[in-house]
Amino acid sequence: MSLVYLNNAATSYPKPECVTEIAVRKMNALPSGQFRSAGILDDGDVFTECRQRIGHIIGTAEADRIFFSSGATESLNAIFIGLGINATEIITTVTEHNSVLRPLYNLPDIKGEPVLLPCDACGRVDPERFEAEAKKGRTKALVLNHCSNVNGTIQDAGAFGEIAAKYGIFFILDASQSAGCIPVYADEWRVDALAFTGHKSMLGLQGTGGYYIRSGIPFQPMRYGGTGLDSSRIRYDDGVYEYETGTQNAMGIAALSEAAGYILDTGIENIADREHSIREYTKERLEAIPGVHIIPAADECGPVISLVSDMLTPSDLAYILQNSYEIVTRAGLMCAPLIHKYIGSGDNGTVRVSFSCFQTTDDIDRLAEALREIHDNNG
Repeated sequence: MSLVYLNNAATSYPKPECVTEIAVRKMNALPSGQFRSAGILDDGDVFTECRQRIGHIIGTAEADRIFFSSGATESLNAIFIGLGINATEIITTVTEHNSVLRPLYNLPDIKGEPVLLPCDACGRVDPERFEAEAKKGRTKALVLNHCSNVNGTIQDAGAFGEIAAKYGIFFILDASQSAGCIPVYADEWRVDALAFTGHKSMLGLQGTGGYYIRSGIPFQPMRYGGTGLDSSRIRYDDGVYEYETGTQNAMGIAALSEAAGYILDTGIENIADREHSIREYTKERLEAIPGVHIIPAADECGPVISLVSDMLTPSDLAYILQNSYEIVTRAGLMCAPLIHKYIGSGDNGTVRVSFSCFQTTDDIDRLAEALREIHDNNG
């Protein structure tokens, strides 16, 4: 029996063949790094190429304002530290991942606690609630999860961006779950900063990702060190900074560039349509199984379904699926602890089923048959 992988919201699998091929090729190639060698990567400046491709994916013309990191968590920490804003001046939502919540509650230089906007039973956050808070005049930044990693609900980023611009509020978009599989329009939505990761729907390797900062934003680096540009410069006292320090992950960025090229060639709309079709097929199959309940989500939704069982805890159900049926899902709170109270999934969280563009209906049939058999046996 072959394994069925349905945990793509954590890390996508499989990767496109072109991604794995270039990763192996770069691993075996002569070492090189950005700005550090006359023997720069043998097929051109892959760093610039990757920025340009990601710029198209996230919808910004300022590709040179994209900076690489180890992923969305590091990117969000860098954004919060770089802006130098206290948590009391930040509005965010109960739908956020811990990569947003934990920095805001724990970074020593970001004092206080943020204002948390609630969501409805489908995970939607009302832009009018944001505007009501914005009118109070205390807010400097909004942090918004574009697509929930728990139930897939997509927020109306354009509406939030319009309100943020109206009140002069810095708009930070977490596109960890959307970049690569859902259209993103950073410039159109007036996004000031955006975090993305490489290993989910961007189809790249773990340990890659980055962030975008709109030009003209006062922004300090999270750390300092070697960059390979002007080695004679020690003190940055002119307000002009460098944001990529240390040896960059050249192999990972080459793979990310190849993955971004694959996404653009395939078409984000085509990927979104394919994954939506799989999600709808899954929803139809699972709703017919007694004892299985799908957690509600908005009509505008990413490639995620969360479910709960009348008979088994999420952790027990996911364990049985993986160890008895070779079906990989994810169980628990999904590192997004606050949303569950609002969507009715409880203290134990859910079993999450998440798709990639490579998913087939055969995969979903295997899942449905397994869930039905498990519930028949435990009925």
